[in-house]
Amino acid sequence: MTLLDIMKSAVVIPVIAIDDPDHAVPLAKALVAGGIRVLEVTLRTKHGLEAIRAMSQVEGAIVGVGTLTQPEEFAASRDAGAVFGVSPGLTPALIDAAKKSGLPLLPGCMTPSEVMVAREAGFKQLKLFPAVPAGGVGMLKAIGGPLPDVTFCPTGGISIETAPQFLALKNVACVGGSWLTPADAMKAGDWDLITDLAKAASALKAA
Repeated sequence: MTLLDIMKSAVVIPVIAIDDPDHAVPLAKALVAGGIRVLEVTLRTKHGLEAIRAMSQVEGAIVGVGTLTQPEEFAASRDAGAVFGVSPGLTPALIDAAKKSGLPLLPGCMTPSEVMVAREAGFKQLKLFPAVPAGGVGMLKAIGGPLPDVTFCPTGGISIETAPQFLALKNVACVGGSWLTPADAMKAGDWDLITDLAKAASALKAA
């Protein structure tokens, strides 16, 4: 699958931080059961790579790595089973690491200039981050005029209530969100609740 294929198959990509490695597999199973197959496991905790390794074995799961900020993280994440990467921004070192590792990268951007720099480097699928502080729906509409060939996954400050507004835009393939994996539900092992949240998210349609 190309990065665009992955994005188009995911109405919502949950942004996941694993504090307990024992949560990785049941969480992935709960999300997939609810129709959410594309999972972004961040490197914000020390268990990120371990979680990617475990979750990538769950049938139906398409596991990517998030919060890529260092070049050496690309190959390590790929070797752990990640099939795509997500970064909060883009630097020359990250561009080089993405190309060397072969890991498809969804880089973050916040301004039109950053979008243009990423596009010049060969990236036409981008993450608007942080989406709401960056201008949200209005920013994406504005960028879509002069840069219509770029497709976005806006992430940051989006909820199930506001997601349809983003999904209605022509240049948005999916959105990222953390509401699918609430910390209290994960701590309690309430996987049924997470499946219900996933079902609601996978049923989202453009407003």
